[in-house]
Amino acid sequence: MTTRLQVAPERIASAARRVMARCEELARVTATPGTIERVYLSPEHARVNRLAAEWMRELGMTTRQDAAGNQVGRLAPAGEPDAPALLMGSHLDTVPDAGRFDGIVGVLMALEVVRLIRRVDDEGVASSPLPFALEVIAFSDEEGTRFGKALLGSSAVAGQWDPSWWDLTDADGTTLREAFREFGLDPGRIGEAARRPESLVAYLEAHIEQGPELDRAGLPLAAVSSIASARRFQLVVEGEARHAGGTPYDMRRDALLGASEAALAVERICRAEHHIIGTVGQLEAFPGAVNVVPGEAHFSLDLRGEFDDTRDRTWTAISAELDAIMGRRGLRWRAREVHSAPAVFCAPLLQDVVRAGIGGEAPTLFSRAGHDAMAIGAIAGVGMLFLRNPDGISHHPDEAVSGADVAAGIRALAEAVLHVGSERR
Repeated sequence: MTTRLQVAPERIASAARRVMARCEELARVTATPGTIERVYLSPEHARVNRLAAEWMRELGMTTRQDAAGNQVGRLAPAGEPDAPALLMGSHLDTVPDAGRFDGIVGVLMALEVVRLIRRVDDEGVASSPLPFALEVIAFSDEEGTRFGKALLGSSAVAGQWDPSWWDLTDADGTTLREAFREFGLDPGRIGEAARRPESLVAYLEAHIEQGPELDRAGLPLAAVSSIASARRFQLVVEGEARHAGGTPYDMRRDALLGASEAALAVERICRAEHHIIGTVGQLEAFPGAVNVVPGEAHFSLDLRGEFDDTRDRTWTAISAELDAIMGRRGLRWRAREVHSAPAVFCAPLLQDVVRAGIGGEAPTLFSRAGHDAMAIGAIAGVGMLFLRNPDGISHHPDEAVSGADVAAGIRALAEAVLHVGSERR
């Protein structure tokens, strides 16, 4: 594969400056002044979709908001309005108190790739110069912040919408079905968001790494080999609530101590495995009084791995350890699995084109974080490009990426798209 992007370095630098400026502009669209928060089907969601549509039209793309609330822009080859599309993008929704770049930078970089690659005729009409259309999608709900279910927008595009999701509720008790209608969407038309596999050439997504590996290595970019498999559980430990002062230690069945020991066991077991991450992110004790031995404790477990079998074997080991802990402490425990997703492997060709776009000895990483590419992998081959994330800070206001790395990423992504084009000719 050879690099074919022939543009002046200043055009790349200008593109990167535009991405960084627009990240700041989108950061001002928030439900909570002083922080960044944009959730699915909110007024803020509508505002960023309108901005994205404006930027898409500026490039000569046709635009639409699909039946799930995703914003899509399309640039077809001249005379081929129905050509299959190479899809690029990421998401514009955020977690509460978010950073500026998670997801957002991928959408904006994709737009700049279109700007660099598009052909504009003497009458100012833009078209794709490749044997496929170029599409950019701003997914609407990767994070799952409002309704507790991630990847809603991309799942709809992949034709994997679960009707049971309509009954999900947000913190105010609004159902997903009600929120759709309030946003101006028709729940009965959700199937129209689904894309046919034959309509897509591939999906490419640029994203900050959300980890420290590139920063530690002093490298700006990496190709992604796969996206971690994941399982999530809600666990309950049952003991006995008794008076804190009157109950001696040999009579205590303290559920909080059992859950705490379980959390430490998760860390110990997962650290001993290669590319396995286990996180207890929630822990709550009941009845929650200062002078009562906790009789019940609830905690969460987020378990991720590069490979499904290693992840599942780790869960088996954790379960055995919980049996031992709770048996020793006179407690009972149970778990309810609330999420399961297999590992998604990037297509070999798309890994190759991303590495070729980066150039040199491009590193390859697996993603411990989830992305919209996980859902789109059901209908198209996927490839991902990681950008260096200083100190690996993400889902936090201090999240960062440099303009220089964005410039390098735009060039690499554009060259990857051109390499796909050369493979299709």
